[in-house]
Amino acid sequence: MSFASLGLSAPILTAVAEQGYDTPSPIQIQAIPQVLAGRDLMAAAQTGTGKTAGFTLPILERLLNGESAKPNHARVLILTPTRELAAQVGESVSLYSKHLRLRSAVVFGGVKINPQMIALRRGVDVLVATPGRLLDLYKQNAIRFNGLETLVLDEADRMLDMGFINDIKKIMAVLPKQRQTLMFSATFSTEIRALAKQFLNDPVEVSVTPNNATAPTVTQWISPVDKKRKPALLTRLIQEGDWQQVLVFTKTKHGANKLTAHLNAEGISASAIHGNKSQGARTKALADFKSGSIRALVATDIAARGLDIDQLPQVVNFELPHVPEDYVHRIGRTGRAGASGYAVSLVCADDLKLLQAIERVTRQTIERRQVPGFEPVNLVPEETTVAKPKHNRRPKKPFKGHADGQRSGFVASGHKPKAR
Repeated sequence: MSFASLGLSAPILTAVAEQGYDTPSPIQIQAIPQVLAGRDLMAAAQTGTGKTAGFTLPILERLLNGESAKPNHARVLILTPTRELAAQVGESVSLYSKHLRLRSAVVFGGVKINPQMIALRRGVDVLVATPGRLLDLYKQNAIRFNGLETLVLDEADRMLDMGFINDIKKIMAVLPKQRQTLMFSATFSTEIRALAKQFLNDPVEVSVTPNNATAPTVTQWISPVDKKRKPALLTRLIQEGDWQQVLVFTKTKHGANKLTAHLNAEGISASAIHGNKSQGARTKALADFKSGSIRALVATDIAARGLDIDQLPQVVNFELPHVPEDYVHRIGRTGRAGASGYAVSLVCADDLKLLQAIERVTRQTIERRQVPGFEPVNLVPEETTVAKPKHNRRPKKPFKGHADGQRSGFVASGHKPKAR
């Protein structure tokens, strides 16, 4: 199947071809016709499956018909949980609409609001925004939604995880009731379905990956190591493997800063990206990483959500995530769009419960590879319990003299009337 067979116009097909794509991905094949038909949509797709183009391309096609946006209005609103993802989606909109006479803008917090207000004055066909900054702009009358045609909730599961539910409800309250709504999420959790029931109208459901499945293009392994030796092991892996581009995950902002300082001291150029960094610093770190000016980007989960780096070869879990599903999102940064990638996790004995949770959720045992010279004092098991089997236990026999309705640890005399 080709993009042309999906009903897209020549200018959009030209832009797609210029990006090097000739065959649509499974999520695009399922989503694009439904969006073009004007249906509301619930789509479950892991990162790296081409979901952004899955909603961007048909939205641009639909925008070719109709009037341009009025001043301080938007025809399409795309909500994302993080600044980085907003910038990435905005870039995709710009690339795919380069041969169209459409205007787009990206707004998020952490930067001055005045330039964003100016950008909205003429009106925009597509507005990509984070919830907090969008509400700020709305309160200052910089944006209105009277003519909104389509709403996209991108990575809706992450927006709920980050506590944006109240902001989303406030935004929904000022949007037109008659609109097309598209919701993209990694999974269809109970919370996501409740959100969809509240805001979507008879949605079509599409899904291209089983829940919490890891991409087959990613080779995963674990390097057992004592906690104190993790920085040295990471240094060894980068230097001996001649890794020129590696994304490293830590659990905390402080841990990201500390590890970045260690790598730089070892002669490995690195930058950290997390919530305490200014937007300018985060943007520069990401640009330096993409251009090859630095070899390692050390990130926390929230900061790295939505990062789209072409042909990223290596991802390292310096620390395992507390939420096992985040492991899937982390390693999904590599092995994208059919390319191969590698994901290694540095695991100490303290991480055993987290590792067990990850292997249960992903339904697989991750290969262990011991690096010579880094053998841990406290060993990591070769296998964990991937799925806890259910045991059909025989009922316990009651104590002698046990009466119905009586706890087993008590004798019957306290529950029966005394014989006269």
